[in-house]
Amino acid sequence: MTLAEVSEPPGASHVERTEELIRAGIHAGTYRAGTRLRERELAEALGVSRVPVREALMRLAGEGLVVLEPRRGARVRRLTLRDVDELFDLRLSLEVFAARRAAEIVARGGDHDGLRAVMAAAEAATGRGDEAAIAAANTAFHAELITMTGNRLLQSSFQPSRGLMHWLFRITATERGAEQHCAEHRQICDAIGAGRPRLAEALTFAHIDVRRAPVMAALAAVLPPE
Repeated sequence: MTLAEVSEPPGASHVERTEELIRAGIHAGTYRAGTRLRERELAEALGVSRVPVREALMRLAGEGLVVLEPRRGARVRRLTLRDVDELFDLRLSLEVFAARRAAEIVARGGDHDGLRAVMAAAEAATGRGDEAAIAAANTAFHAELITMTGNRLLQSSFQPSRGLMHWLFRITATERGAEQHCAEHRQICDAIGAGRPRLAEALTFAHIDVRRAPVMAALAAVLPPE
Protein backbone atom coordinates (compact mmCIF):
# COMPACT_ATOMS: atom_id res chain seq x y z
CA MET A 1 0.00 0.00 0.00
CA THR A 2 1.42 3.39 -1.04
CA LEU A 3 0.23 6.98 -1.07
CA ALA A 4 -0.81 6.62 -4.69
CA GLU A 5 -3.33 3.93 -3.71
CA VAL A 6 -5.18 6.09 -1.19
CA SER A 7 -8.12 8.13 -2.44
CA GLU A 8 -8.01 11.58 -0.88
CA PRO A 9 -9.67 14.92 -1.61
CA PRO A 10 -7.69 17.26 -3.86
CA GLY A 11 -5.08 19.13 -1.87
CA ALA A 12 -4.76 16.50 0.85
CA SER A 13 -1.29 16.64 2.35
CA HIS A 14 1.29 13.87 2.66
CA VAL A 15 0.58 13.91 6.38
CA GLU A 16 -3.15 13.33 5.87
CA ARG A 17 -2.56 10.53 3.39
CA THR A 18 0.10 8.93 5.56
CA GLU A 19 -2.23 9.16 8.54
CA GLU A 20 -5.00 7.45 6.58
CA LEU A 21 -2.69 4.66 5.42
CA ILE A 22 -1.50 3.91 8.94
CA ARG A 23 -5.05 4.13 10.29
CA ALA A 24 -6.26 1.75 7.59
CA GLY A 25 -3.42 -0.63 8.43
CA ILE A 26 -4.43 -0.65 12.08
CA HIS A 27 -8.09 -1.23 11.27
CA ALA A 28 -7.24 -4.04 8.85
CA GLY A 29 -4.90 -5.73 11.30
CA THR A 30 -1.78 -5.13 9.20
CA TYR A 31 -0.39 -3.32 12.23
CA ARG A 32 -1.58 -5.51 15.08
CA ALA A 33 -2.18 -4.43 18.66
CA GLY A 34 1.09 -3.77 20.43
CA THR A 35 3.08 -3.55 17.17
CA ARG A 36 5.96 -1.07 17.20
CA LEU A 37 5.47 1.64 14.59
CA ARG A 38 9.00 2.67 13.63
CA GLU A 39 9.25 5.90 11.68
CA ARG A 40 11.99 4.77 9.32
CA GLU A 41 10.28 1.49 8.41
CA LEU A 42 6.93 3.20 7.87
CA ALA A 43 8.52 5.93 5.76
CA GLU A 44 10.19 3.35 3.51
CA ALA A 45 7.05 1.23 3.20
CA LEU A 46 4.78 4.19 2.42
CA GLY A 47 7.20 6.04 0.17
CA VAL A 48 7.42 9.25 2.20
CA SER A 49 9.94 10.96 4.45
CA ARG A 50 9.92 10.49 8.21
CA VAL A 51 8.40 13.95 8.77
CA PRO A 52 4.82 13.13 7.65
CA VAL A 53 5.08 9.75 9.41
CA ARG A 54 6.01 11.46 12.69
CA GLU A 55 3.13 13.93 12.38
CA ALA A 56 0.68 11.18 11.40
CA LEU A 57 1.63 9.12 14.46
CA MET A 58 1.08 12.13 16.70
CA ARG A 59 -2.39 12.65 15.20
CA LEU A 60 -3.28 8.99 15.63
CA ALA A 61 -2.10 9.15 19.23
CA GLY A 62 -4.55 12.01 19.70
CA GLU A 63 -7.33 9.71 18.46
CA GLY A 64 -6.37 6.95 20.86
CA LEU A 65 -5.17 4.46 18.23
CA VAL A 66 -1.46 4.86 18.87
CA VAL A 67 0.52 5.11 22.11
CA LEU A 68 3.65 7.30 22.20
CA GLU A 69 6.17 6.17 24.77
CA PRO A 70 9.25 8.20 25.85
CA ARG A 71 12.46 6.77 24.37
CA ARG A 72 10.56 3.81 22.90
CA GLY A 73 8.59 5.46 20.10
CA ALA A 74 5.09 4.54 18.96
CA ARG A 75 3.05 1.36 19.12
CA VAL A 76 -0.48 0.33 18.22
CA ARG A 77 -2.73 0.55 21.24
CA ARG A 78 -3.84 -2.72 22.79
CA LEU A 79 -7.64 -2.62 22.91
CA THR A 80 -9.20 -4.36 25.93
CA LEU A 81 -12.75 -5.16 27.04
CA ARG A 82 -12.37 -2.51 29.71
CA ASP A 83 -11.52 0.06 27.01
CA VAL A 84 -14.68 -0.85 25.11
CA ASP A 85 -16.88 -0.73 28.22
CA GLU A 86 -15.45 2.65 29.22
CA LEU A 87 -15.94 3.91 25.67
CA PHE A 88 -19.66 3.13 25.94
CA ASP A 89 -19.79 5.02 29.25
CA LEU A 90 -18.09 8.03 27.69
CA ARG A 91 -20.34 8.01 24.65
CA LEU A 92 -23.48 7.87 26.79
CA SER A 93 -22.21 10.86 28.75
CA LEU A 94 -21.11 13.01 25.81
CA GLU A 95 -23.22 12.09 22.81
CA VAL A 96 -26.60 11.97 24.52
CA PHE A 97 -26.02 15.48 25.83
CA ALA A 98 -24.71 16.58 22.43
CA ALA A 99 -27.80 15.30 20.59
CA ARG A 100 -30.10 17.19 22.95
CA ARG A 101 -28.06 20.36 22.65
CA ALA A 102 -27.89 20.06 18.84
CA ALA A 103 -31.70 19.82 18.67
CA GLU A 104 -32.02 22.83 20.98
CA ILE A 105 -29.77 24.81 18.66
CA VAL A 106 -31.92 23.89 15.65
CA ALA A 107 -35.07 24.77 17.60
CA ARG A 108 -33.60 28.27 18.14
CA GLY A 109 -33.04 28.72 14.41
CA GLY A 110 -29.71 26.99 13.84
CA ASP A 111 -29.07 24.54 11.02
CA HIS A 112 -27.90 20.95 10.87
CA ASP A 113 -26.42 21.04 7.37
CA GLY A 114 -23.23 19.29 8.48
CA LEU A 115 -25.16 16.43 10.06
CA ARG A 116 -27.33 16.08 6.98
CA ALA A 117 -24.25 15.89 4.76
CA VAL A 118 -22.68 13.19 6.95
CA MET A 119 -25.99 11.33 6.98
CA ALA A 120 -26.15 11.38 3.19
CA ALA A 121 -22.60 9.98 3.00
CA ALA A 122 -23.50 7.22 5.47
CA GLU A 123 -26.58 6.23 3.50
CA ALA A 124 -24.60 6.15 0.25
CA ALA A 125 -21.85 4.01 1.83
CA THR A 126 -24.42 1.66 3.35
CA GLY A 127 -26.21 1.34 0.03
CA ARG A 128 -23.08 0.17 -1.75
CA GLY A 129 -21.86 -2.00 1.14
CA ASP A 130 -18.52 -0.23 1.52
CA GLU A 131 -17.39 -1.38 4.98
CA ALA A 132 -14.53 1.09 5.35
CA ALA A 133 -16.68 4.03 4.23
CA ILE A 134 -19.55 2.91 6.48
CA ALA A 135 -17.30 2.88 9.55
CA ALA A 136 -15.85 6.28 8.62
CA ALA A 137 -19.31 7.77 8.05
CA ASN A 138 -20.67 6.33 11.30
CA THR A 139 -17.76 7.83 13.21
CA ALA A 140 -18.24 11.15 11.42
CA PHE A 141 -21.94 11.18 12.34
CA HIS A 142 -21.22 10.88 16.05
CA ALA A 143 -18.39 13.39 15.81
CA GLU A 144 -20.70 15.87 14.08
CA LEU A 145 -23.16 15.64 16.98
CA ILE A 146 -20.35 16.86 19.23
CA THR A 147 -19.28 19.54 16.75
CA MET A 148 -22.82 20.91 16.47
CA THR A 149 -22.82 21.91 20.14
CA GLY A 150 -19.98 24.37 19.55
CA ASN A 151 -18.62 23.36 22.95
CA ARG A 152 -14.83 23.26 22.70
CA LEU A 153 -14.33 21.37 25.95
CA LEU A 154 -16.82 18.76 24.83
CA GLN A 155 -14.98 18.39 21.53
CA SER A 156 -11.60 18.02 23.22
CA SER A 157 -13.06 15.39 25.57
CA PHE A 158 -14.44 13.41 22.64
CA GLN A 159 -11.39 13.56 20.37
CA PRO A 160 -9.22 10.93 22.16
CA SER A 161 -12.01 8.36 21.76
CA ARG A 162 -12.73 9.00 18.09
CA GLY A 163 -10.12 6.60 16.74
CA LEU A 164 -11.21 3.86 19.13
CA MET A 165 -14.81 4.31 18.07
CA HIS A 166 -13.87 4.03 14.39
CA TRP A 167 -11.80 0.94 15.14
CA LEU A 168 -14.70 -0.60 17.07
CA PHE A 169 -17.10 0.04 14.19
CA ARG A 170 -14.70 -1.77 11.86
CA ILE A 171 -14.18 -4.89 13.96
CA THR A 172 -17.86 -5.34 14.87
CA ALA A 173 -19.39 -4.48 11.50
CA THR A 174 -22.05 -6.68 9.88
CA GLU A 175 -24.24 -5.96 6.85
CA ARG A 176 -27.44 -6.11 8.88
CA GLY A 177 -25.88 -4.03 11.65
CA ALA A 178 -24.80 -1.37 9.17
CA GLU A 179 -28.33 -1.01 7.84
CA GLN A 180 -29.73 -0.77 11.38
CA HIS A 181 -27.10 1.80 12.36
CA CYS A 182 -27.97 3.89 9.34
CA ALA A 183 -31.71 3.75 10.06
CA GLU A 184 -31.16 4.80 13.67
CA HIS A 185 -28.85 7.61 12.64
CA ARG A 186 -31.56 8.83 10.26
CA GLN A 187 -34.05 8.92 13.16
CA ILE A 188 -31.63 10.92 15.29
CA CYS A 189 -30.86 13.28 12.41
CA ASP A 190 -34.56 13.85 11.76
CA ALA A 191 -35.27 14.50 15.46
CA ILE A 192 -32.49 17.07 15.59
CA GLY A 193 -33.67 18.64 12.33
CA ALA A 194 -37.17 18.93 13.78
CA GLY A 195 -35.77 20.70 16.85
CA ARG A 196 -36.97 18.03 19.30
CA PRO A 197 -34.33 17.82 22.07
CA ARG A 198 -35.90 15.13 24.25
CA LEU A 199 -36.59 12.84 21.32
CA ALA A 200 -33.04 13.29 19.99
CA GLU A 201 -31.68 12.57 23.48
CA ALA A 202 -33.77 9.40 23.92
CA LEU A 203 -32.98 8.04 20.45
CA THR A 204 -29.25 8.61 20.93
CA PHE A 205 -29.24 6.94 24.33
CA ALA A 206 -31.07 3.90 22.97
CA HIS A 207 -28.84 3.76 19.88
CA ILE A 208 -25.69 3.53 22.01
CA ASP A 209 -26.89 1.60 25.03
CA VAL A 210 -28.64 -1.25 23.22
CA ARG A 211 -25.33 -2.30 21.64
CA ARG A 212 -23.20 -2.50 24.76
CA ALA A 213 -24.12 -6.06 25.81
CA PRO A 214 -23.91 -7.72 22.36
CA VAL A 215 -20.66 -5.93 21.47
CA MET A 216 -19.06 -6.87 24.79
CA ALA A 217 -20.18 -10.47 24.35
CA ALA A 218 -18.86 -10.64 20.78
CA LEU A 219 -15.47 -9.18 21.73
CA ALA A 220 -15.03 -11.30 24.86
CA ALA A 221 -13.50 -14.05 22.72
CA VAL A 222 -10.96 -11.81 21.02
CA LEU A 223 -9.96 -9.08 23.47
CA PRO A 224 -8.26 -9.39 26.87
CA PRO A 225 -10.25 -8.15 29.91
CA GLU A 226 -7.65 -5.54 30.92
